[in-house]
Amino acid sequence: MDERASALLKALIEQYIEDGQPVGSRTLSKRFELSPATIRNVMADLEELGLIHSPHTSAGRVPTPKGYRMFVDRLLAVRHYQTLSPENINSEIKDALLHASPGKAMNAAAELVSNLTQFAGVVLTPQRSQVFRHIEFIRLSEKRILLIIVTPDGDVQNRILSAARDYAEQELLEAGNFFNQHFSGKSFEVVRTELARELAELKEDISQLMQAAVDAGTDASEKDTVLISGERRLLDVTDMTADMNYLRKMFDLFEQKSELIQLLDISSRSQGVQIYIGGDSRLVPMENVSVITAPYGVDGKIIGTLGVIGPSRMSYDRVIPIVDITARLLSNALSQY
Repeated sequence: MDERASALLKALIEQYIEDGQPVGSRTLSKRFELSPATIRNVMADLEELGLIHSPHTSAGRVPTPKGYRMFVDRLLAVRHYQTLSPENINSEIKDALLHASPGKAMNAAAELVSNLTQFAGVVLTPQRSQVFRHIEFIRLSEKRILLIIVTPDGDVQNRILSAARDYAEQELLEAGNFFNQHFSGKSFEVVRTELARELAELKEDISQLMQAAVDAGTDASEKDTVLISGERRLLDVTDMTADMNYLRKMFDLFEQKSELIQLLDISSRSQGVQIYIGGDSRLVPMENVSVITAPYGVDGKIIGTLGVIGPSRMSYDRVIPIVDITARLLSNALSQY
């Protein structure tokens, strides 16, 4: 595109983001020293390129996913979001992030990014450690046992096991001591292999308990968790509530999470802010939805992703720095912890 077409596309998308109404040539002519006829010709060229289209019978135009992509990649000027600068950051937000455990800091970051954008905030938490330092079995009731897993960094994970029979407290103590003596500092996958050789020396019913513990520990380490905050804010977005079937698909995405985890996992392997636009990116399963993400880490090592899910018609120049700086704040908080 030439400079004039680029300027018109940028102006059209900015106007559409602002008021949500199809943009006509007369509206654009007020911003440029060009006749409506000239602007109509340029808009026809943009439409032929697949960057804008005319909804229904309206004379105005709206951006397509391809148009949004062109806008965010080549035309957007991101402004500095002063209220999130380290000097001006709200003390309450600082406390929520900097003086909390890692889990609470991640929840606070998801809530913060949702509050600031008024969209849904998401955080992909790091994969839980497969290595354990200490485990303990506690009898809850007949055939129900609480498995407590303590990782080397002090993270505590609890799992409830369904046992084949009722175990005495002394048996559970012996089983925990066996695990800690033989396998502390190893991953559950390693334990799974080594345990097979050891189980022959144990009673069969204790062997079943050991195997259940290994399975539970492996499951706990392999499940990525997505924290979601403010998804109900999307009910206030006109672009999303106009079609209830569309809105239902959106909440299915939050509930099932598998596609969301895939998207956020790919984002965590990228540097800096990433923008995914529905209809343009195969990773976003719905049109008119955009996902903006940024990785966060500890001591320079990326361990997860933070992002926002909202309508494609969003103020990218405002939302991008919010996501970027919140991810940096979360990284700082986790590194200090």
